[in-house]
Amino acid sequence: MSDTTTRALALLNLLQTHRHWPGAELAGRLGVTERTVRRDVDRLRDLGYRVESTPGAAGGYRLEAGSAVPPLLLTDDEAVTMAIGLRVAATQQLVGGAEVTLTALAKLEQVLPPALRRRVNALAGSVQPPRIGDGPVVSPDVLGEIALATRDGERLRMRYTDGEGRESVRRAEPHALAPSGRKWFLLAWDLDREDWRTFRVDRIDSVEHTRVLFDRRPLTQEEIEERVLVAASWSPQKVEADAVMELPLAEMQERFGVWSQGATAADAQRTRWPFGGADWRYAMYALLWIPEGIEYTTTFPEPERAELREALERMLRALDAPVPDPRH
Repeated sequence: MSDTTTRALALLNLLQTHRHWPGAELAGRLGVTERTVRRDVDRLRDLGYRVESTPGAAGGYRLEAGSAVPPLLLTDDEAVTMAIGLRVAATQQLVGGAEVTLTALAKLEQVLPPALRRRVNALAGSVQPPRIGDGPVVSPDVLGEIALATRDGERLRMRYTDGEGRESVRRAEPHALAPSGRKWFLLAWDLDREDWRTFRVDRIDSVEHTRVLFDRRPLTQEEIEERVLVAASWSPQKVEADAVMELPLAEMQERFGVWSQGATAADAQRTRWPFGGADWRYAMYALLWIPEGIEYTTTFPEPERAELREALERMLRALDAPVPDPRH
């Protein structure tokens, strides 16, 4: 790096630390003349920094906000603080746009030297942000590594623990990171299973970068959202049951699409489909998706089964009763 570039960066760092600098003091700090300071200020302006100058004995320079965000110079402590803040924001979903948080985190962590990254990991582990809701704990380090690989289109090797506690090493092409409720999900193409899989990030124990890039497979935003929603609904529910419908498995899978997850063949003509919900109302909503005219039986448990029956009986009586007078 040339002396001119080094001096310009040093000048930028000074301008970012104080609201106003007298020209003489800047020259003294940099060990140059005030004329050299003026030339360096012009170089910064050419790079997009808006540096205001005021003449006179009390005049000097100040860095103003411009129409675009120019590159920022951060001290080590500032970079560590920002990385920790972004990690907390991502895991707690405190920022309105989850994608914005992750891209900012990816950009910052990409350029952190190893020593600073170790500081971030150590300090982030000791930071205990207030929990919002009952969501599982997500490793900020894992989340940051996945964000980098997702942005860059890099294959990952992950150690994953499924809902039944089984550990496995998965090779995947990360496509999208998305929050649902209080959980983070990674939608990726599983190279070993040759199909889309949605992983809960809190169940990913470690991430290994392969440095192998891949071409993204076509997937719309609607498909991403639907697959994440299916994965979120697949978590253990307070009310869980099966529906055995008079529909062959292949036909059921064609009609239900990604919502057929977990379905198995009861026999050649029937399909067993697991469903559930936070209470009997949410679980009942799943039954309403069974196609019209398809008969089925269900293992809906008690006492929710009795509550559902009572609600349906009242609903039928309401539909059979005379229509009330319309509102005026």
